[in-house]
Amino acid sequence: MKKEFSGSRIAALCLRRLALVAQRIGRPCGIAAAIVLLTGCGTLSQTSAPVSDRVYLTHATFNENVDDIVQHYMQQKQVPGISIAVIHHDEPVHYYSFGVTDRVHRYPMTPDTLFALGSLSKGVTAEVIIQLVDQGKLHWSDTLADLLPAGVPLSRDARRITLLQLVTHTSGLPRQDMDLPMLHQFIRYLGTGENFYGNLDSDSVLDYLADFSAPAVRRPCYSNLGYALLGFILRERFHQDIQTLASRLIFAPLKMDQSSFEPETLAGYPRRALGHAGDQPKFIRRGALTPDWHFHGNMVAAASLYSSARDLSRYLRAHLTATGDAERDRAFAAVNRAWYRQGAQTQNIAWITETIEGQPITYQVGYIGGYASFIGYDKGHGNAIVVLQNGFNWSNYLGIALLVDLATQDKVGAQRSITADQGAIK
Repeated sequence: MKKEFSGSRIAALCLRRLALVAQRIGRPCGIAAAIVLLTGCGTLSQTSAPVSDRVYLTHATFNENVDDIVQHYMQQKQVPGISIAVIHHDEPVHYYSFGVTDRVHRYPMTPDTLFALGSLSKGVTAEVIIQLVDQGKLHWSDTLADLLPAGVPLSRDARRITLLQLVTHTSGLPRQDMDLPMLHQFIRYLGTGENFYGNLDSDSVLDYLADFSAPAVRRPCYSNLGYALLGFILRERFHQDIQTLASRLIFAPLKMDQSSFEPETLAGYPRRALGHAGDQPKFIRRGALTPDWHFHGNMVAAASLYSSARDLSRYLRAHLTATGDAERDRAFAAVNRAWYRQGAQTQNIAWITETIEGQPITYQVGYIGGYASFIGYDKGHGNAIVVLQNGFNWSNYLGIALLVDLATQDKVGAQRSITADQGAIK
C-alpha cells in the first residue's frame, strides 16, 4: 500500500509541529536546537577545545595537563565521572579515573567501569563488515536490491544504494526517519530522556525505503537509519546477530572481555556508569540521572555497545600496531582510507580523519542517553586516547585536545634531546 505522504512532505509537517510546540511551551531555542539535531547531516559535536580552555594544557607534564583540563571540564559540565586511557608509543597504557559512576551508588570510576558507547558501535559493526567483504561473503558494490529480501518495497533511488555508501554515511539516507510518531517520541525524550529510536530498531525501518529520493549531490550525511539497515542485513544474510559476529572477529581475538552489544551479560554491568543529562536531553536538569536505552533489533548494531576504557585501549592499540592476523589488520587499516574529503576532514568507513594543527587524527564520537564517548588515534605519532563520560555533552573535545597535547609534548621532548646531544658534542 502506497504511503500517503512522501518523506519530504512528512519532514515539513514535522518541522511545523516542532515550531508549534516551541510556541506552546515557550522554549523556542531548545526546540530550534532539536530541529538541527533531527535534520542536520553532521552532529552538534564540538571536538576542538575552546581557546579559553587551553590554559589548562600549559603545565610542565602531560599528567598535570590531563588532571587540570578534566577537573575543569567536569566542574563546568557537572559530569559525575570520566574514564580515560592513553596509549603513548609502545609504553604500557596509562589510565586516569575521575569521579564516580553516579551520585547515588558513588562507585569509584576505574579503567574497567562500563559505559554505553552509542555510535562507537558503528565502528565495530563496520569493521565486521569489512572482514565479511574480505572473505567474499559481501561486496562493496552490493545494492539494497541485492541485500534486502525480495518483497521489500524499494524506490528507484533506494534500490541503488550500495553497501559502501551505507558504511561511509554517503547513501543520502537521513539521520532517522522523519514522521509524526517519531516526532512525538523525540519531544517526549527532551523532557524524559527516554529512547526515541524505537522505529529504527524495528523492521518498520524498511518502510522508509519505498519512497526514498536521493539528494542531488552526494555528501556525507550521518545516518542512524543507514546503520540500522546494516543491522537488519547482517541478521537476514548471516542468521547471526552483531554480538556473535563481533565476538568472533574482534572481541575474542583482542581479549576484549568487557565489551558487548548485549551489556546485561557483562559481569561489570551492575556497577556500570549511569547516564546523566548534560547538553541533552534539553529539558532535564544538568547532572540529573537519565534512563538507560535498550535495543533488541536493528539498532543493536548501530548503538548498543558497552565497553570500558581498558577494553577500548586494546581496540585502539590494534589500530596502531599489527595484531598478526592479516584479515583483521586489513580491516583496521581500511578505516584509514578517505572516501570523501571536505576541507581538513575526510569521511572514512565509520571513522573520520581530521587534520588538526598539522596532525591527522582518526576518531569516532558516540552519544546516547546520558553518555558521551570519544576514541581516536594519531597514527603518525603512535598515540591514542579513550575518553568516556557519564554525561551527554556535545562539547566532546577532551580526546582531541589531549592527543594534540601529547604530540606537542613529544616534539618538545625530542627537541630537548637534540639540544642536549649538541651540548654534549661541544
